[in-house]
This record gives sequence, C-alpha cells and structure tokens, in this order.
Amino acid sequence: MRSPHGIYDDSLALATDLYQLTMAYGYWKTGVAEQEATFSLFFRRPPFQSGYTIACGLGTAVEYLRDLRFRADDLEYLATLEGNDGERLFEDGFLEYLRDLRWTCDVAAIPEGRVVFPNEPLLRVQGPILQAQLVETPLLNIVNFQTLIATKAARVCHAAGAEPVIEFGLRRAQGLDGGLSVARAAYVGGCVGTSNVLAGKLYGVPVKGTHAHSWVMFFEDELASFRAYADAMPNNCIFLVDTYDTIEGVHNAVKVGLEMRERGHEMIGIRLDSGDLAYLSQAARQLLDEAGFEDAVIVASNSLDEHIIESLHRQDCQVGVWGVGTKLATAYDEPALGGVYKLCATKVDGRWSPRLKLSEQAVKVNNPGVQQVRRYFDGEVYRGDVIYNEMSGIRKRAVMVDPLDATRQTEVRREWDYEDLLVPVFERGELVLPRPSLVDSRDRCQADLARFHDGVKRFLNPHEYPVGLEPQLHELKTALMLEARERVAANKQERS
Repeated sequence: MRSPHGIYDDSLALATDLYQLTMAYGYWKTGVAEQEATFSLFFRRPPFQSGYTIACGLGTAVEYLRDLRFRADDLEYLATLEGNDGERLFEDGFLEYLRDLRWTCDVAAIPEGRVVFPNEPLLRVQGPILQAQLVETPLLNIVNFQTLIATKAARVCHAAGAEPVIEFGLRRAQGLDGGLSVARAAYVGGCVGTSNVLAGKLYGVPVKGTHAHSWVMFFEDELASFRAYADAMPNNCIFLVDTYDTIEGVHNAVKVGLEMRERGHEMIGIRLDSGDLAYLSQAARQLLDEAGFEDAVIVASNSLDEHIIESLHRQDCQVGVWGVGTKLATAYDEPALGGVYKLCATKVDGRWSPRLKLSEQAVKVNNPGVQQVRRYFDGEVYRGDVIYNEMSGIRKRAVMVDPLDATRQTEVRREWDYEDLLVPVFERGELVLPRPSLVDSRDRCQADLARFHDGVKRFLNPHEYPVGLEPQLHELKTALMLEARERVAANKQERS
C-alpha cells in the first residue's frame, strides 16, 4: 500500500489474520472464489455508554482497498507456511492467483463524521467472496479504532462547548500508527488541532504546542526560562506555569508578558497541568485580567476527559482551551469498539440469497440481506433510522421494528423527509467517491450532531434514538431464524 501520505510501505496485504487467507485458499480450492457475496461492517452497542457514535476511518480504508496488492516477498513468505503435517499450507497456483489479485468489489459506506447507531452497516462490501472475505481484518482494524476515537473526541468537545480542544495524546498512544490514527480521528470528532507534527504533515491537521516542564527546569529559575522562551519564540508564548508554584508562575508569566508587549509582541496565555484546575484557573484569570491580559488564554491539561471537563464547568472554571491526551488517545474507559464484519448475502444463479448467523444471544444474530440505512428527519431534527434490505425496499407505510423486541414499533410519519446514509465508494473496484478533506468530515460531524435532540448527547443515561428494522427485513430475519432452528432440531432428531 503506497499511501499518498507516505505512511506505509507499498504492501499491507499481510496485515490480516491467517484465517482470512486460509478461507481465501478454501474458496479458491473449491472453485467459488469469484462467487459474489455481501458483507456488512457494524457494531452492536455504542462505546462509553454513549447515546451515539461517530463513523470514522473510511478515508484510511479507501487507501488500503485501492492499493491492495501482494508483493513478491509477501508470496515468498506465504510459501513458507506449513500445516500441522509439515506440508505447505498454500500451493503455488493459489499464490499465483494472489499475485494477480486486484480489488474489484463494490463498496458503499456511511461518510466519515456522520452520527451512527448499533446494527447500522457503516460499510458494505459486495463482490467476489475471496476478496470480500480477505479484507475483513484490516477494515475492522481501521474503522473500529478511528470510530472509537472520533466518538470519544466528540464527547470531549461536547463537554468543552465553545472552548476548543487540542489532542495531546501521541506520547501515550498505542504506537506511532495509533498516534496518527488518533490525531486524524480526533480532528474528525471535533478537536481543533493536535500536538502530533507528523499528523500535521500527513493529514493537514493544525499543530499546536509551546514548551514543557523540562524547558523551565533547564534554567536557573522560572522567570529566566520564560524570558528565554519569549526571546526565542515571541509569536508562540503560552507559558507552562506549574513547574514550581502555579500562582507564582502566573506572576512570572505576567511580568514577561509585559516585557514582550513593550517590544511589540503579545503573550498568548498560560497552561495549567496540575492541581485544582477550577481554583487555579479562577485565580489565574483574575491575575491576568488585573494586569491587562484579558485576551490571554488559559489552557488546561492533566488527564482530562469529558466527565472531568463537565465537572470543571460546573465549578465555574476559567479555562479557555483544553489539551486532552491520554484518556482521548487510549479511549481510556473503553479501549475497543466491538465492530464486526458479517456475511449477509450470496449471489446464487444471478440473484441475491440472504444469509444469517444464528446465536443463542439475540444481539448476535446478524441482519441478513443487502442493507441500507434510511434516516428520517422533520425540518432540521433527525427522528429515526430504518435499516432496510435493498432486495425488497421499503413499504409505503414505513415502520421501525426494534431488532431485539418486535413489540416495540415506531411508525414513520408521512410528512418526514429522508436520506439514505450509505453512498457508493467503489464500483467494480474503481473509486467513485470524491476524496473529502478532513475539514469536510469534521464539519459534517458538527452539523450532524446539531440535528439530534440534546438528550441523545447526554453523558448519563442518554436518550435512545429510534433505530429499527423495516418490517420486511424483520420478517425475513425471523423466517431465516426459524428455518435455521428447524434444521438444527431435525439434525438432533436424526442423531437420536
């Protein structure tokens, strides 16, 4: 995968689980590699006990799919793999097939930045079963993580309100690649910038930062350190004031700020990184205002998340910018989104045939068919989403059927408008979706969130936005479940 951003080498084809390749070999060996199938990528519950989730990662996924290739050294490595009998796992004919493999599937997806909900397909892949199966692991890796981080960022930014949030998490992120993905997804979720300079270069995310405690500690005293920094970078002065004594640090920042002003420069502000941020920000604000620095900003960091920021707001803190690191970059309170990628239909004799995975847990029974999501709205307010099967469409009288409780049904009003959320991305392997900028995705996120009731965005016990199955899809799913259970019962009967 030769990314236009230059992040990766020219092949990531082996960035997958072995069982994707063993299944691909099985499809090839049994002669069904080119039979068409449909897979849907979705999650079963929102992270962080949130009332919503932000779709993210599509841009990275598009790069992966567009550049999917097996290099000669990839195939040489696969040729060395052995089974339990010591014989090769993959024969030469299969490796030659992989050598010539090019992406030819259709892909439809919900654009980055859209608000999404459980069981809705974020991404739908249609095409040869071997190809569609092969990309399960990398797609889940990309979309799960970036969706998780974008959601966390959106929650943090919601707590901050009009005050900007900067992503500070590279040093605590899960590796360099994780740090890049965090910066990208956090920007989509609403952050205004990142400390990650490489993310700035690769993605165009604005980069922010001044100095650390080590700068202050290097000099004989704090005042000397501030003066030296002001001399070196008079256009980038946010002074970190808590190395020794925070209030004394604010006094020193004010002194240097006045000296800068005499030379025609202006101090941007101060940063608090420890202590009682509510009390210290109030005290700092008073000192800054009294000295004539009413426009100087107070930046706060120190293991922040949406709950801490919300609490500090209730305490009338005077922070103007939030630097959020560890708990954003690591999705501290829920480190993984449980997204899955399931086979939903196969093409038999030119017609789609729905597929369903049965489970003893109702939540793990997937929705069958070629799925699409229709979002209904009344003016500027979103009212509910219906998951439907494109094979059968939507009845004139649209109804949302709760996928876990068929007795809960919500009728769609005739006067509501609607839009279908999944849009074409690839058609027969050709990219057809114009590449959106991250700014577009970030703006889309903010616009989408604004159209949901405030209760959906509440942190504690959020309102449950209505999402349901279209009745024909619900009936199909129920029939397939009954058929599957009857087959199981018949097999048990035969054994007895």
